[in-house]
Amino acid sequence: MNLKIIIGDITKIKCDIIVNAANSTLLGGGGVDGAIHRAAGKELLKECRTLGGCREGQAKITGGYKLFAEYVIHTVGPIYSGGNRNEENILISCYKNSLALAKEYNASSVAFPVISAGAYGYPKEEALRVAVDTIISEEGDMDVYIVLFDKELVDIAKKRFYEYMDN
Repeated sequence: MNLKIIIGDITKIKCDIIVNAANSTLLGGGGVDGAIHRAAGKELLKECRTLGGCREGQAKITGGYKLFAEYVIHTVGPIYSGGNRNEENILISCYKNSLALAKEYNASSVAFPVISAGAYGYPKEEALRVAVDTIISEEGDMDVYIVLFDKELVDIAKKRFYEYMDN
């Protein structure tokens, strides 16, 4: 995978697929989930209603509707509760399952937020480390972007993952 960390709004990224850090209902919520639903329009919610929700660590795909991306992959990250409930493995599964779905749809580019690092309370530095480590361990020639919107995550990325920053 060709990884770049970029700063911006994931709803405005031009790539084949964007990933949504969704809740288990897939019916929209706060943070990046709400932003993606608002930007995509009502059709996204209508399609999400047909999917029957999604379990933690799993991923489902819908159309992108009014987004620049053709598709949205919805994945449900773990709610962080101290790190003793398999949260890291669930988070790894979010990235692996999303990338597998992107490959299945022949995507050449995919953009991720930092899953679970917002309302779900995953420590931001750890969440970003899991994202980077998981993405770079995967085989393939896809362009993968981690899109940062949060200032704290930007600061962490500049210190710990500078080599992946798109300068």
